[in-house]
Parts: sequence; structure tokens; C-alpha cells
Amino acid sequence: MTAPGLPGARARQHAGRGIALRVTAMAMMAVMSAIVKWCGGHGVPVFQIIFFRNAFAFVPLGLYIWRTAGPRVVLTRRPLGHLLRSSVGLTAMICSFSALQYLPLTAATAFSFAAPLFMTALSAPVLRERVGAHNWAAVVVGFIGVLIMIRPDPHHMNFLGAGLALAGAFGAAGAMVTIREIGRTERGATIVFYFTLAGALVGLASAPFGWLMPSRGLLGLLVLTGLLGGVGQLLLTESLRVAEVGVVAPFDYIQLVWACVIGFLVWGETPATMTLVGALVVAASGGYILYRELRRRRSLVS
Repeated sequence: MTAPGLPGARARQHAGRGIALRVTAMAMMAVMSAIVKWCGGHGVPVFQIIFFRNAFAFVPLGLYIWRTAGPRVVLTRRPLGHLLRSSVGLTAMICSFSALQYLPLTAATAFSFAAPLFMTALSAPVLRERVGAHNWAAVVVGFIGVLIMIRPDPHHMNFLGAGLALAGAFGAAGAMVTIREIGRTERGATIVFYFTLAGALVGLASAPFGWLMPSRGLLGLLVLTGLLGGVGQLLLTESLRVAEVGVVAPFDYIQLVWACVIGFLVWGETPATMTLVGALVVAASGGYILYRELRRRRSLVS
């Protein structure tokens, strides 16, 4: 047994901390999604939700930026890159938030798991990265899982909700690809700053087109979306700082568990069997892609 204080013990300690941070972040994201669904169901327009989600995320993110980049956060050599990243990311957010109004919370969460599959498929033509046969096979299997979730039966399929959810997952993948591209020259804090600022401005610009005057309760929930989103984003980042991605990334799928619990308690939702089966197939495919990527990186280092 490794004694406390030795590298092995420290590694396990860091792994445990990273996992705890990741699980907490996933719980926050699940709660945020539930609040978005609740607010939308009570008449709050999606763009108004997006404003609060981004504007109040600046409370925790502002503290992070102040402690890291400071005023230098506004300095960039890639304004067009930030514009592209923000456009793609906000499109994904709009689609994902809209999908929550048409799908059960569990189903909308399950569809978001397709993002790593889309990212793998996009990395070949966009980033000119080599995607091996194993990864392509995992992408194909993952999309079979998506078809299982959709259940191509006209009597059961919610075409609009599923389409919005998949568009959100595709947009999230596109955002990750653009982050990888501009991240070669830009600080992480700068990327987060410009995206959050763009989201707040786009949401605010929609005010003349019909915002809802929220009650105190709804206003509190809208503010909470920003706080949860900002803190959750920081916890995700911190989990990757203290532990390896291969240790913490598989715990992203625990968000589905949180979504199942919240959906049942708040809306009385019972997840469809095929939704859970499809989600497991998609999660397994994403996990395999992660495993192959980590093994490839280790072989390059050794």
C-alpha cells in the first residue's frame, strides 16, 4: 500500500477531488437545465433566458478572470475566431434550451451526449486530424444509439424536439472544435469572456421583441441559471486541472442520473426504456473514443 504523501497517494487524492468536482458540476448543469425548462414552460422566451444565463455567469466568472488574466482578458489576436466560436456556441445554446421545451429533461440530456461523436466526426475535415477506423466505428455505433433514442416511429417521435436537441449537440461539438483551434493562441479566460459577453449582448438585444416581466420567483430562478452555469463551468475547468481527463470525463454521463431524478421529482417523468438504452450506447461510444484518444496520447509521450 502506498503511504500518504507519496506520488501514488497524491494521485489518488487528486483523482478523488477531480471526480467530486466533476460530479458536482454535472449536478449543477442538470439543475440549470431543469430551471431553463421550468422558466420556458412559464412563458419566459429562450433569448431572455440566455441573457440571464450569461449575464449572471459573470459573477463567478468575473472572480475567476480577475484572479487569472485580469484586464488582459480583453486582449486578443483572433477577433474573428471569437466571433465564430460565439456564433456557433450561442446557436447550440439556443437549440438546446429550445429542445428542453419539447422533450422530457432526461431525453434532452441524453441527446446532448452525441456532442463528442459529432466532434470526432468534425475533427477530420475541420482540424485535419486523423480519425482512425476504431473511432469512426465508435461514431457509427453512437449514432445508432441516437436512432434508438429517437425511435423512428411517427407515433412516438417528437421530430422538433429531437431535431433541436441534435442541432444543439452538433453546435456544441462545433464550439469545442473552434475552441481547440483558437485555443492554440488565446487564453482560456479570454475565450470564456468573449463567449459569455456575446451571449449576454445577444440575449439583451431580444428585449424589444417581447420579454416577459417575471415574478420574483421566476426572476430568482433566472438569476440562478447564470450562477449555476458560471460555477459549473469553473468546476469543470478545475476538475481537469487537478486530475487527468481520462479519470474525470466519464463522470459527465452522471448528468443523466441527475436529470432522471429531477425530471421524476418535478414533472413526474419516467424515462422511456429505449431512451436509456440509446443513451447507454451513445455513452459507451463516447467513452471508447476517449479511451482511444488517451491511449494514442500516451503512446506519443512514451
